[in-house]
This record gives sequence, C-alpha cells and structure tokens, in this order.
Amino acid sequence: MNSKPVSNNYFTTEAITREAAVALIAASREACRDIGIEVAIAIVDPAGNLKAFERTDGGSFLASDIAIDKAWTAVTFGLGTHQWVDVLADRNAAQLAHRPRLVAAGGGYPIKVEGKLIGGLGISGGNYAQDREACEVALAKLGFEVA
Repeated sequence: MNSKPVSNNYFTTEAITREAAVALIAASREACRDIGIEVAIAIVDPAGNLKAFERTDGGSFLASDIAIDKAWTAVTFGLGTHQWVDVLADRNAAQLAHRPRLVAAGGGYPIKVEGKLIGGLGISGGNYAQDREACEVALAKLGFEVA
C-alpha cells in the first residue's frame, strides 16, 4: 500500500477513485465483449475492499467470488495473479496456496499509476488467458500500468 507519513500517529494512502473504478469496469466489459466472454469484474481499493463490481448477464455466479478474490490477491501482494503460479511452485512458498482468498490464475492485476498501487482488478469468466488479456486491455486503455 502506498502510504505517506503525516505524523508519528497516522499516514494517508492513495486509492483509485470511484470515477476511475467505473471507467475501468466499462473498459473491462468492452474488452471481455471483444474477446467473447461473459464475466464478473471486480475492483478493490488498496485495502482490498470492494470499490466497484459488475457481472454480465451471462456471467456465472461462481465467477463473482473469483473476480473479487483475484482483485484482492493482486492488490494484497502487488502481483498479477498469473505470477502466483511460479511463486507457489517454490516449495518454500507453497503453503500460501492454502490461504482462503489467494488465486493463482490469470485475470487479476494490481492497478498502478507511476508505480503507486491504488487498487486491484479481477476478471473471471473466461479461461485464465482470456481473463488476463481482458485485464491487460482494460488497464492499458485507461493508462494504468500493465506489469
């Protein structure tokens, strides 16, 4: 989380705005439509709390929870969910696979601006490559970092 010390007693953080979250939902929905998948899309703030959400008419109910958890995973660790496949392959980190909300499949990205983590995006409904592609297209369209 990006924090700015204000005093010895508290700090401030930077977070995605409601307007940016709504725009990112729209860009994600468009990317998913172009790919041809019905999905759930979730955006969380830097603390992992849900900021915006949408499920397309044909999106599955299970995809809703998965999208939220992908966004949470991405913002909590500042890594794309597809990167967790390699992280969990290391036996020293394998125990993390048992964390209830951790998702190690494409479709979750941290939302970053100038290196600052301001939220997380999760898309679920296609296969892992389709979900990941939709995230990348939507983030790039709005000028967010894709890494």
